Amino acid sequence: MNENPLADWPKLQPWAVIGVSTDREKYGNKIYLDLREAGYRVYAVNPKLSEVEGDPCYPNLSALPEKPAVVNLVVPPQATMGVVEECHKLGIERVWFQPGSESDEAIAKAESYGIYVLANACIMIQKVPAASA
Repeated sequence: MNENPLADWPKLQPWAVIGVSTDREKYGNKIYLDLREAGYRVYAVNPKLSEVEGDPCYPNLSALPEKPAVVNLVVPPQATMGVVEECHKLGIERVWFQPGSESDEAIAKAESYGIYVLANACIMIQKVPAASA
């Protein structure tokens, strides 16, 4: 893997966005739409929803039809530890903590599992169009 993960991560497929929302003012919705419109294969994950923007929404990572290359967290910090545990169980190797979702405890746990972590960066700024991947 490249020493600068930002060089590789935006090119990986598929992605899962944890904490998607039907509210277009919330970042869970904005990030999901932004990735989808850029051509990413992206899955919506929120246990409270069955559909987001016309796409199926899954209750958790285990319910996805395939293992994501990157899990993008758009949830409060207190919700991230459970996602990190599920990522470890499923063998998911990359977790991106969106600004505001960071939990020092969850980041440390992910790193202890050998999961690559990105934090303090927003995918809406760092992404590349999927066609360039």
